[in-house]
Amino acid sequence: MSDVLTTGEAARICGVNFRTVSRWIERGLLPAYKLPGRGDRRVLVGELHEFMRKNGIPDHTLAVVQPRRVLIVDDEPNMARAIERVLRGAGFETAVASNGFEAGAMLPIFKPALMTLDLRMPGLDGLDVLRFLKKNELPAPLKTLVVSADSEERLQMALALGAHGVVRKPFTNEELLAAVEEMHVR
Repeated sequence: MSDVLTTGEAARICGVNFRTVSRWIERGLLPAYKLPGRGDRRVLVGELHEFMRKNGIPDHTLAVVQPRRVLIVDDEPNMARAIERVLRGAGFETAVASNGFEAGAMLPIFKPALMTLDLRMPGLDGLDVLRFLKKNELPAPLKTLVVSADSEERLQMALALGAHGVVRKPFTNEELLAAVEEMHVR
């Protein structure tokens, strides 16, 4: 790691948005300097760690990905239980979210390596979740496997938004496990 960080790098370490780091700097809470001619700010690593210590902010670069954890996001309880049964049988630890909002709340707590994602859900649907993930960097890497019976157009849209793979409903247990293994979730 360099001794100097961008506001984005500092934000990743603190687990916040880069705008939050910029506000801390503007308010004089976090020491930083501007690059000549550009106005971009840089933060010294030592200053950031001292600020984090004083304010009780955990270092999110130390967030441990739980490689055998899968977050199942599906509003149909029977489908979620079926996916959960198959994955648990293969040795994965699972948690279930019944909508996109719940999924967003569970990601930083459960820290899965993989999320299975239905596209058609009330409220925040699967495409909204993918848009959220594209805009907001998580403190730990996450692969997304769309598990849906949606139209080909929406499945392609999901891939364009960053999904790592697709399994069409209905699927066999073998198809689901093969797709999960393809994601290299060990």
